[in-house]
Amino acid sequence: MAAKLYMYIIVNGEIAKTWPKGALIAQCCHAVACTFHLYGSDSEYSEYFNDLDNMHKVVLEAPDATKLLGLGEALQQGDIKHKVWIEQPENIPTCIAVKPYRKEVVQKYVKKFKLLS
Repeated sequence: MAAKLYMYIIVNGEIAKTWPKGALIAQCCHAVACTFHLYGSDSEYSEYFNDLDNMHKVVLEAPDATKLLGLGEALQQGDIKHKVWIEQPENIPTCIAVKPYRKEVVQKYVKKFKLLS
């Protein structure tokens, strides 16, 4: 059996503490939808959607916008496909969604972040 695929969503912790939950969830949905639009033809997406009732997502918290953007740069340098969602017109980095990957591919980038609580 192949290793499971995971989507990682990393939220800006500053807004996670102050924004309404619904607004925060909407930001995550925007970023996830963008990754599908941008990378949906990648083989990992068809594999990820093969078992819709058992998809895996991990939602983490970056302490602030600076750390979130730093993660985005590291992912970019590592050629990890993702989307940094910047809420407009406020220009606030709210979250990052990473397209589905095997855990070991992404873990080195996100291991310093805790689960969003």
